[in-house]
Amino acid sequence: MTTSTTTDHPQRELRTIEVPVRGMDCAECTVHVREAIESLPGVRSASVLLASEKAIVHLDPAQVDTPAIRKAIEGAGYSVPAAAGEVEPSSRASAAHFTRAVLTLLGIVFGVVLLVVVLGVWLGLFGAVTARVPWPVGLAVVLLAGYPIFVNVARAALRGKVISHTLMSVGVLAALLVGQWVTAVIIVFFMRVGDYAERFTTERGRRALKDLTALAPQTARVERDGQEVEVAAADVGVGETVIVRPGERIPVDGEVLGGQATVDQAAITGEPLPVEVGPGARVFAATFARLGSIRVRATHVGVDSTFGRVVRLVEEAEANRADVQRIADTFATYYLPVVATIAALTFALRRDPLATAAVLVVACSCSFALATPIAMLASVGAAAKRGILVKGGKYLEQLARADVVLLDKTGTLTFGRPWITDVVAVGGASEEEVLSLAASADKYSEHPLAEAVRMLARERAVLVYEPAHFKALPGLGVRAEVEGRAVAVGNRRLVSAPYESAALAQLEAQGKALLFVGRDDEVVGVLAASDMPRPEVPAALAALRELGIRHIELLTGDNARAAASLAEPLGVTYRANLLPEDKIAVVREYQQRGHVVVMVGDGVNDAPALAQADVGIAIGDAGATVATEAAHIALLRDDWMLVPDAFRIARRTMRTVRLNIGFTAVYNVLGLSLAAFGFLPPIFAAAAQSLPDLGILANSSRLLRQK
Repeated sequence: MTTSTTTDHPQRELRTIEVPVRGMDCAECTVHVREAIESLPGVRSASVLLASEKAIVHLDPAQVDTPAIRKAIEGAGYSVPAAAGEVEPSSRASAAHFTRAVLTLLGIVFGVVLLVVVLGVWLGLFGAVTARVPWPVGLAVVLLAGYPIFVNVARAALRGKVISHTLMSVGVLAALLVGQWVTAVIIVFFMRVGDYAERFTTERGRRALKDLTALAPQTARVERDGQEVEVAAADVGVGETVIVRPGERIPVDGEVLGGQATVDQAAITGEPLPVEVGPGARVFAATFARLGSIRVRATHVGVDSTFGRVVRLVEEAEANRADVQRIADTFATYYLPVVATIAALTFALRRDPLATAAVLVVACSCSFALATPIAMLASVGAAAKRGILVKGGKYLEQLARADVVLLDKTGTLTFGRPWITDVVAVGGASEEEVLSLAASADKYSEHPLAEAVRMLARERAVLVYEPAHFKALPGLGVRAEVEGRAVAVGNRRLVSAPYESAALAQLEAQGKALLFVGRDDEVVGVLAASDMPRPEVPAALAALRELGIRHIELLTGDNARAAASLAEPLGVTYRANLLPEDKIAVVREYQQRGHVVVMVGDGVNDAPALAQADVGIAIGDAGATVATEAAHIALLRDDWMLVPDAFRIARRTMRTVRLNIGFTAVYNVLGLSLAAFGFLPPIFAAAAQSLPDLGILANSSRLLRQK
């Protein structure tokens, strides 16, 4: 069990705890558990996660405690491990696995036998045989086969609840009352088939999360007291040095202190190609060192690592339900009374107990409850594998409806650091000479523009000399002596003989910063610097337009000239000189006009606008905590093509959800109509009720294969 603390009352602290829950097999189970927990005084809210098999409870510890929650869960017919958060003993786990295996085998044998009986009854081969079986024997078979179902129905009835199996159990009772015990047995059989299908559907959703958590290494090799010690990965402390050898997964987020390795980072960033890392490089937990050995200083461990946050966000995504899911849940709530009413009318008008039983049997509200969460869970898992973290199904729904995209500039459309784009030589000097003088004078400067100068010098392999008498002049630039000559690199105010030309005017019109290079009080060249746009942005914006996004606007705190130089080539409108609160105002402006707004930012200075937008997408560093916490969707690598990918995933998901709901509605209306008019006998009604779950599973599983 994990806890966190918040406060909503000056004298009272609220806590959020996680309680593992065992025995949930369907979406309806989560509703029962949630209602049981929320019925306790002191519980503010509860979210029950089917895939993670746990409940997240927001409570007042002065009014309710963990034992009370455990008792409520057990009273609802489910269980909590002996100590919340502890792993079950291996002997109990082994016994549970053995029991499940035996029951599965018996279920298969029982199913084969019943299928033979179904065919026999259908063909009229077993009428004489079944007529000779005493009714008490048939009743015993029904009770034995349907025991788990009937127990759940009884527990629900004691709590005043009606579940989908309640109606089917009434149908079984109706079949027994008219002497058709074989029909009752076959109904029970198909009820069990439906349960197995739904359990399989649930396990498919759980498997994605289990596969994700399985990537985390359980142990780590740590340097302690001059020796390598193997410890549990959870016991590694921040600042400790971890040794990673070839073929091992990296257990922590950290910085490489020494060594070289080829690291597969697909588990975190979705990047298919391995990267080379060396001293100073950042690495992430759960990534795989294919070649080479490295020493890593741990910066984030356990749940605080990038991988830990990925797992947490995927878990929490199930709790953030889409509006369409809430509609489906509400529909399911009212659906059962409607079915009971139809059954009563059928009996009142037709006086046909078999038709009435068929109406009760064919109804299945579980398919409505499954229509949305299975599709959402599949998409969230598939998106995570591509490096797209979605914090809940409701954001997929909003993203699918979005029609306005607002963009930050620095760090989002651009790399967020300056690059030297132009070298202008003056007075007979060559470009190499100008660059050499500038890089030499800037050799020890910490200014970002100085780093850009040095980087270009390295790329062009020009000579860089050791400067003498280096002096940084804040707000102006630097002065130094290079090969016996006085060199100055900085703005116009630094050089004594300013240089102007049409070429420089054009560079300034493009929003570029100018660095003048002077030698012995004469200007020998000018360097132009700007923040370079990401190369994939034009293609990504074109893809958004193909998806129907008609309005894309740039919001930046830069001046209008810099904004225009970036926005105009991309074909987007812009607003410049904006403060963070101005960006929020723009988002609200579009929302008040009825638009669904997506804000794309780097997750740091854009956090308020990301939160205000209907969907905030943070693009940037996989390790940036702010990026993953502030936005509703976080991209784990600097690849703008993931933005249209997220839109495609959202729209495909909503198409699947609508198809699931539509299919279920049509199927149930058709089934109820056929049963009410006597065209669907109870035996075939039982078989028919399990098919919607299989259809939803098959349709939703397509989302796991996102292209």
